[in-house]
Amino acid sequence: MAVSGDALEIIDNRFKELTIGIAPLETHYDQCLWAEGPVWFADGNYLVWSDIPNNRMLKFVPGLGVTTFRAPSDFVNGNTRDRQGRLISCSHGARAVLRTEYDGTITTLIDSYQGKRLNSPNDVVVKSDDTIWFTDPPYGIVSDYEGYRSEQEQPGCFVYRFDPADNSLTVVADDFAKPNGLAFSPDESLLYVSDTGRSHDPEWPIQIRQFNVDGARLTSPKVFADIDSGLSDGFRLDVAGNIWSSAGLGVNVYDPQGTLLGRIHTGAKTANVEFGGPKRNRLFITCNQFLMSTHVNIQGVQRR
Repeated sequence: MAVSGDALEIIDNRFKELTIGIAPLETHYDQCLWAEGPVWFADGNYLVWSDIPNNRMLKFVPGLGVTTFRAPSDFVNGNTRDRQGRLISCSHGARAVLRTEYDGTITTLIDSYQGKRLNSPNDVVVKSDDTIWFTDPPYGIVSDYEGYRSEQEQPGCFVYRFDPADNSLTVVADDFAKPNGLAFSPDESLLYVSDTGRSHDPEWPIQIRQFNVDGARLTSPKVFADIDSGLSDGFRLDVAGNIWSSAGLGVNVYDPQGTLLGRIHTGAKTANVEFGGPKRNRLFITCNQFLMSTHVNIQGVQRR
């Protein structure tokens, strides 16, 4: 395990209250091709994340190290848990949202919309009413590196809401180039969604957008933040409503009004974050080939 210091960049003094200046940035693993989709299992005290190009999922247990969680994984990307504790995953290979049951079997929840295959589900969150919200850009079908090169069947890249109560799937946002990370505010009144269309279009704005959540609909869209470095691939919120988002070679932290408070520099292209640990105050960071973490001075939102 490698440890480095001086990773924090203070832009607004409020960032000092959210971070711990003496907490090191620890590297737990460095053998991924592209690390993504971290999810914390509080009931087991471990983290699971995806190494998409290697077609596997890995497991980190503090104090014990890293083992293989699932291989092959069918090129799973984003992960979360539902309110019953089951693992919900976005599979590029299956072009589907999957659920891992208590006995380890895998259920395909949804893999098509209006008779056509999904693109390649990317990131996913579960609301307190058990509905599953996910993004569907084409990254898993544009090459054989993170999935299987295939023709896109959907007319666009959408944000979806799936209701397992009646198996209904609806489009809740249809004007993104490549919707990617998403997360609810602590009270679930807002949904944040990032657009990583810049990955294939140098003129596309790099943004996190904010929506009001009105039951099964999204309303009042607006730009929450323009990302100043890299892409906002994925993010999580803390209990105060601050957003901790991947951004280039690190993590940007924004207050609930979209003001940039500071950065955690990882030195590697950063994909996603997750709050974990017994006190939910350990920020796990997936970046390029690495799994890293640092302790912070606030708790992440506890969804499960």
